[in-house]
Formats: sequence, structure tokens, C-alpha cells
Amino acid sequence: MADKTDTPVADAAGEKQPKSVRVVLLALMIAMMLAMLDNMIIGTAMPTIVGELGGLEHLSWVVTAYTLATAASTPLWGKLGDMYGRKGTFLSSIVIFLIGSALSGMAQNMGELIGFRAVQGLGAGGLMVGVMAIIGDLIPPRERGKYQGMMAGVMALAMIGGPLVGGTITDNWGWRWAFYINLPLGVVALIAVSAVLHLPRKRSKARIDYLGAALLTVGITAIVLVTTWGGTEYAWGSARIMELIGIGVAALVGFVFWQTRAAEPVVPLHIFRSLNFTLMSVIGFITGFVMFGATLFLPLYQQSVQGASATNSGLLLLPMLGAMLVTSMVAGRVTTNTGKYKVFPVLGSALMIVGLYLLSTMDTGTSRLTSGVFMAVVGLGMGCLMQITMLVAQNSVEMKDMGVASSSTTLFRTLGSSFGVAIMGALFNNRVQDVMSERAGALGSKVTEQSAQLDAKSLEKLPVLVREAYQHAVSAGTHSAFLLGAVVAVVALVAAVFVKEVPLKGAGPKQDGEPDTPAAQPPMVEAV
Repeated sequence: MADKTDTPVADAAGEKQPKSVRVVLLALMIAMMLAMLDNMIIGTAMPTIVGELGGLEHLSWVVTAYTLATAASTPLWGKLGDMYGRKGTFLSSIVIFLIGSALSGMAQNMGELIGFRAVQGLGAGGLMVGVMAIIGDLIPPRERGKYQGMMAGVMALAMIGGPLVGGTITDNWGWRWAFYINLPLGVVALIAVSAVLHLPRKRSKARIDYLGAALLTVGITAIVLVTTWGGTEYAWGSARIMELIGIGVAALVGFVFWQTRAAEPVVPLHIFRSLNFTLMSVIGFITGFVMFGATLFLPLYQQSVQGASATNSGLLLLPMLGAMLVTSMVAGRVTTNTGKYKVFPVLGSALMIVGLYLLSTMDTGTSRLTSGVFMAVVGLGMGCLMQITMLVAQNSVEMKDMGVASSSTTLFRTLGSSFGVAIMGALFNNRVQDVMSERAGALGSKVTEQSAQLDAKSLEKLPVLVREAYQHAVSAGTHSAFLLGAVVAVVALVAAVFVKEVPLKGAGPKQDGEPDTPAAQPPMVEAV
């Protein structure tokens, strides 16, 4: 195997990749872009969608249905890829995503749109896992860092460009094209992957663990609903939220119990025996917690307090996302050249703590330049963590568990984002309400009783006294939210300290004592 060189990946760090490998990587990046870009585009188009379809009371479900389906299906896609082969599973997820996109674009009412968004979410779960798992199959661990850094760049590009693309498409072509735009991109990815990617075919005789899948789906659904509804649709102490918490805990406890007995478990618990894998799951959860909380509250602060335009809300995050992109690329390159990676989780967690603390000090007098520098510090920290967590997690398991390792890491990050938005959001909303009551009395409470997040038009209509009170309230709310984020990030730093630097296998100078394992031998791709 070692001397067969049809068109494998580069044999040494920095060597130019064959054309066929580059085509596959391009297709994978398109697929990642589809999954990441969709929610960003739809957020901008939602006011227009509601104006045409109605159903304002069900607005949140357009996003929730997608998120739920993505989170619940993520572990299943990973397991199916391990059992039946990565290529066919990945192509299936693209097809399902495109079907959901086409149906969403044809929706005639809000109920149909919510249902079709769930179909889209099912496919999106497979896209996210499939990209990471195929990179895990195709690229040796020693080389993998720089390519996963490219994926982090795609994520940053989606976050920056999504709102701008969504606004442009909606204004010029109509909101339905926010979904239809996925079709040509998806077809390109389908053709490229079908024609070029050539992985060994698998066919497992084991049955799918349907009970485990059902328990995990119920547990994840309950968790996401609690974090979505808590403090908004229902009070945190309400009977509905308590019921969901009880159902979620019972389902997840039952899931863990069953996984110890299932013949082919959805999430083999033995992967958590690896200390590094468990620590990366914790760090991934906290990275998701911080990142999505930051992307929610930073534009709100800059629009409400600093008077920035909502139209360019994606560009407001450029310092953070740009720093994240650059650091991800540097971290990937350094990891490839040296095989060392522990410094990045430690440094990234420390920078994240410092950056979040700096963001918590912002007030009504903070300039855009100052806040931009603070955001860049957070971005530097997240850039050190985003893809290194996936790289180390994949390096901690056997090749046969590559799919479930990728899906589990992705799932923890997704759940972290749900918790981050919910908990930081609840803290923000409560603080805004308190400060509005203190500074503007009954009128202030009335202004924010429906929502603590006011749009630009609502702000313009407020009396000067109430508007100034709201600016102070938002500053106080972001202070509390980011301070919480800094405290939570300390857990990531503690976890990073305990990471063991296991040599990465594959291309590059061989480490002393490193075995010639199958993981070090990348599969072939057909030449083009």
C-alpha cells in the first residue's frame, strides 16, 4: 500500500496536491458552504417571507425546525457513513438537502415552509459530518490541519457574506431564490464528488440501532426545544419547560444505558475512553457556546449603541471572523509542519477568555475601533480552536470510528451553540429589562416587554430619553452575556491543559515510535 501512488495526497508537508484531490476538496467546501450559508441567508429574508406567507407567530420555527433536524440527524449520518461507506452517504445527504431547498422555495404557507426546512436540516446534518469525515479518510492527520483551516475559512465567509447575499437575493430576485440558489451549487458538488471521489466501498451486515437513534433524537430534540423556548415562548420555570427537561434527561440516560448493550451502537461509548477525544468534545461545546453567542449580540450592540447600519450586519463581525480565518490557516500550517498541536487549544482558550472579558467592558462610549480590536482577540482564540478540536478528535479514534467521531464532535459544537444562544440570551434579556425599568420607569418596561431586541425602525420612534436608556440597557446586557462567556471559557482552558500531545500520523517526518497504521495511508481518488 505504501508505495502505490496513483493519485494520493502529498507525501510531504507543503507538496502540491494532485488535481483530483483539489477538485474533491473544492466540492467539499461547496457542500460546507451550503450547510453554513443557509441560515445566514434566510435570516435576512425572513421579514419578506412573513410578509408574503403570514404566520408571524410561527416565525421562530423556520429556524428551529432546521436546527432540530440538523442536530438530531448528525450522529446518524456519522454512523451510516461508518457502516455503509462515506461516499454514498454523503451524496444522499446532498440530495436530501437539495430536495428540501427546492420544496422550501415552492412553499405556499408557513406550515409547509417549516416542514420543508426540517427536510433541509436532515440533509444539512449529513453535509457537515460528511465533509469532516471524508477529509479524515482522504487526508492523513499530519496534513489535515491546513485543510480543516480552509473549512474554518468557509465558515467565516458564510457568516460574513450570508446576510449580504440574503439581502441582495431577496431584494432583486425574491425570497424563494434564497432557497433555489442552493440547487446549482449542490449539483456542482454532486457531480464533482460522484466523478472524482473514490473511497473503498463498505457494506456492514450489522443492523442499524433504531432504539438508540430514537432515544438520542428525543433527547436532542428536548434539549434544543428547552434552549429555544426557555425564557421566550415559556418561562424557565414553567411546566412545559420542566416536562421537556425531564423527557430530555430520561431519553439521554436511556440512550447511554442502551449504548452499552447495543450490538452496533449509534455512538460507541468506547470512543470517550480516549481522554483527548473527551476533552475535545468539551472544548468544542464551549467554542460553539461562545461563537454563536458572540455573533448574536455583537451586531445588536453595534447597531443599538454605536449606531451602525443593520444592512451591513455581516460586515460588523469582520474583525472577529477575519482573525478567526487567519489563525485557523496558521494553526493548520504549523500543525502540518511540526506535528505539534497542544499549544493551540491552550492559547486559543486563553485568548478567548481575554477577548470575552474585554468585550464585557464595552459601554455606550466604546468606539468601533476599540470594539473591533476586542472582537479580533476573540477571533484569534476561536481560530486556534475551531478545527484543531476536530483534528485531535479524529486522531484519537480508529479509522472505523471516523464517522461517529466527526459527528459527535459536530454535535457537541451544535449543542453548545444552542445553549450559548439560550443562556446568554436569557441573561441579556433580563438585564435589559432591569436597566430599562431603572432608567425609564414604566415606559421603559413597556417598550421591551415583547422583546429586548429592538430593530432600527423601532429605535427611531422612541423618545430620546427612552432611546438613551435602551442604549445603556444593551450595554449592560452585553456586559453580562460576555462576562458569562469568559467564565465558561475557563472550562475550555482547564480542559486544554490536560490534552496529551499524541503524534499525528501520516505525511511529514515520521515521529519516533509512530506505527504504520491504516490511518496514515490515505485512500485513492480517481485522476481527472
